[in-house]
Amino acid sequence: MTELSLVKTRIQGGIWEGVLTARGATVVEAPEIEVTHLGKPVDTVTVTPDPSAPGTWGVRIAIPPELLSDGVQTFLITAADSGETLDSFTIVTGEPLSDDIRGEVDLLRAELDLLKRAFRRHCVETM
Repeated sequence: MTELSLVKTRIQGGIWEGVLTARGATVVEAPEIEVTHLGKPVDTVTVTPDPSAPGTWGVRIAIPPELLSDGVQTFLITAADSGETLDSFTIVTGEPLSDDIRGEVDLLRAELDLLKRAFRRHCVETM
């Protein structure tokens, strides 16, 4: 089985960037990843192979401006085939928040929604 690892490199100009690495089985094609915000897909993801490092891809996620509003916005990055959470990022806008746990709570909600969908799908498939 292939193990995926995603590491953020930066956010600049409204684009989240990271490096996706596959370990395990030989991977020829880029693994498909999904990004969600409030349970809805964000389809501004590009995965580009790194020619200098086999099994490594550059990941770019353009953050849609229409998704940004006052408060905490959490984006969840998952492997499309397994649903495994690879990473997440939170953007806080509006009034400055010091020592605020809302980002963590929002991330927990996003992951709980993901688990609920997976559990429901599992129940339907096993009946």
